[in-house]
Amino acid sequence: MGRRKKIVQECEELMDQPEQIRNIAIAAHVDHGKTTLTDNLLAGAGMIADADEATQLVMDTEEDEQERGITIDAANVSMTHEYEEENHLINLIDTPGHVDFGGDVTRAMRAVDGALVVVDAVEGAMPQTETVVRQALREGVKPALFINKVDRLISELQEGPEEMQQRLQAVISDVNELIRGMTEEMDDIEEDWTVSVEEGTVGFGSALYKWGVSLPSMQRTGMSFGDIIELEQNHERQELHERTPLSDVVLDMVAEHFPNPLKAQPFRVPRIWRGDDESDVAESMRTVDRDGDIVFMATDIGMDPHAGEIVTGRVFSGTLEKGQELYVSGTAGKNRVQSVGIYMGGEREELDRGVPAGNVAAVTGLKDAIAGSTVSDKEMTPFESIEHISEPVITKSVEAKSMDDLPKLIKTLQQVAKEDPTIRVEINEDTGEHLISGQGELHLEVITQRIQKNQGIPVQTGEPIVVYREQPQEGSREVEGVSPNRHNKFYITVEPMADDVVETIQRGEASMDMPELERREALQEAGMDKDTSQNVEHIHGTNVLIDDTKGIQHLNETMELVVEGLEDALDDGPLAAEPVQGALLRLHDARLHEDTIHRGPAQVIPAVRDAVHRALIDGEIRLLEPIQDVRIDVPSEHMGNASGEIQGRRGRVDDMYQEGDLMVIEGIAPVEEMIGFSSDIRSATEGRASWNTENAGFRVLVDNLQREKIMEIRERKGMKLELPQSIDYI
Repeated sequence: MGRRKKIVQECEELMDQPEQIRNIAIAAHVDHGKTTLTDNLLAGAGMIADADEATQLVMDTEEDEQERGITIDAANVSMTHEYEEENHLINLIDTPGHVDFGGDVTRAMRAVDGALVVVDAVEGAMPQTETVVRQALREGVKPALFINKVDRLISELQEGPEEMQQRLQAVISDVNELIRGMTEEMDDIEEDWTVSVEEGTVGFGSALYKWGVSLPSMQRTGMSFGDIIELEQNHERQELHERTPLSDVVLDMVAEHFPNPLKAQPFRVPRIWRGDDESDVAESMRTVDRDGDIVFMATDIGMDPHAGEIVTGRVFSGTLEKGQELYVSGTAGKNRVQSVGIYMGGEREELDRGVPAGNVAAVTGLKDAIAGSTVSDKEMTPFESIEHISEPVITKSVEAKSMDDLPKLIKTLQQVAKEDPTIRVEINEDTGEHLISGQGELHLEVITQRIQKNQGIPVQTGEPIVVYREQPQEGSREVEGVSPNRHNKFYITVEPMADDVVETIQRGEASMDMPELERREALQEAGMDKDTSQNVEHIHGTNVLIDDTKGIQHLNETMELVVEGLEDALDDGPLAAEPVQGALLRLHDARLHEDTIHRGPAQVIPAVRDAVHRALIDGEIRLLEPIQDVRIDVPSEHMGNASGEIQGRRGRVDDMYQEGDLMVIEGIAPVEEMIGFSSDIRSATEGRASWNTENAGFRVLVDNLQREKIMEIRERKGMKLELPQSIDYI
């Protein structure tokens, strides 16, 4: 029997023993060594030949991932590991580190119970490290830490045992500060989730040279830091690897410290599901009941040229089997499961048996599922939607070079939006362009490249366009909106909403899907006053409609149209038809016609739209531009040129400090000005700078650029170039 077949067989046997299962993700900042570490673990589990250096990037299965040397898609693998004479099934997801693909990290966290956070020993905790820790903790996923590239401290920085331990201790305390800051607000975490060397939740090593240590492994093998430094300095890395193999250290840590589904699900289910906790389905998810109702959460969608669409996700209850007819949340009818299987790196192994609760499964046949769908055999309350921390900030137009390819392009773009919910696809009906919006330049570049390569559709792409927002800056007067037939009137005011309330809505902690009492409490906690929170009628994006009316006849049956008019007005703000954010709108009064026929959509929607736009203008609505946090690491002789690159882009430098032999420059800059930054910073620093950016929300565009930018956007969208007269403050 081949080694691979034997592993598949072992995985199948262990699937039925939830106490032996560990579902984990590996997450880190870009280039901190996640994929090389994963290759090590695969080699340790006997799934790939143990080459001299584990740099095969087995989990980067796409051609463009291999070329760019970064992970773009989260990749799944199941493996087995023996710990304390018991075999364990480890379902692992290798996630991307680049900020543009952060959506994959968020989705992976829904499927797992533990996150191994990887940090570079030289660079320390970086902005994206903070983001992945936050994503893990928000999903109720327990962290552990692996500090990678320790060999660089010895060979490059020539550090002795004491200096090394101080540096490693600093990394651990940075990560613990992040964990503490997040877990303080989480009442349901009873145990201490901070990581510590003594408890064995921190490992150190070099994924490149395949050695690793933790306190338990040092006690077991008798290795000390002094031994490691000596072997590393003498380049006896093979002996280091043989005496203390990285895969054993990490997989032991996973088996020992990460919770199994029986321990994790009772704690995680209430965090991610708001259904009736007294129901049978709640009980079978808590107890990981393989004979209970089927509940499967889709976290990733991929395409297989032979099998079609593959949905990967976590089985929370029941057993998924071929031939089952299942509901997909938010869609009508049922989907029939064609096959179930598990992932072995880049390849999927179909199984002849079902996949029981507590496992990660790969399923075909769920054609209606998107990343984030709840799949079940009975209709049920779906899981909470997966909240992506950052929003799309950059847009490109995509057109097929040949008209014959147009239907294929539309189909491909629909598929792209299904696979990656952080991509937004829209068709501009006025210009016939297809617009795709994503997290950054690289994100869109990868998507368009894949459309051309994988689907064979030659496309033309436009210049990147930055996504703006509009927001009122002060409270407005009460504004009247009148319907075209003059029989219906609406009285509305608008005011800017507090940042804390906006953030609560953005994070999904207050939404219309929640029970009213819970939503009210969340909004009050964020600072909204009690009376306002009790009258929330609708939330659209980060805007809230408050119904302050008293006993108006026919308003109940007209409210749906009021909401439609409101959404219409907020999607296309009055300045440049960009989305409005952070507006609190109050409906104070309404006069409605007695006859339904005279207060239909053609009357109510324009009246509300007009009132909202006029109230926003009275509230001095301004254009907001997306900004990014920028960090540049550069040798000190190039520091001036590097900081000049930020300042020359309407950015500002907030901090400069020395770290090792490099200077670190931190600042912020507008996304629009950062287009083309990579080639400019390279030439300014002779290619010696490394940098990263992270989306940091939106800020008001400076006054002297407001009119110019608004006109530029209006012209691009084919709108009238005259602004309404009432916008006299811009």
